[in-house]
Amino acid sequence: MSSRAAATSPAATRGKAATPPHTAHHARVRLTPRAAVLVFSMFLVGMLAIAPARAYFAQQARLADLERQATALAKSNEALRLRIADLNDPATLERLARECLGMVMPGETGYVVLPADAAPTPPDCG
Repeated sequence: MSSRAAATSPAATRGKAATPPHTAHHARVRLTPRAAVLVFSMFLVGMLAIAPARAYFAQQARLADLERQATALAKSNEALRLRIADLNDPATLERLARECLGMVMPGETGYVVLPADAAPTPPDCG
């Protein structure tokens, strides 16, 4: 079959596009009404999802902050429980009464030694 016969035959043009080859690269995208509604609805859903997403992330940050705070308070509570247990010990109470309040047992004589070169420092009674 000759090249001329192949170019003019209807069978040769059946598989080719109807647009000329020089305009095939510049084809415009058509926006059908259905596609326009779909794009608009996706945009609307996206806009409406911003506020709940922002609230969700703010709540997650607040929750993490509260969990850190709860952990710190639990450690503080444990330290206070240990302090209460220590203050219920008679030996600790006697030591604090002697050091902080200057108390002595009946029959004892209390002395306070003052430093010669500086002012006296109070004991740590915290």
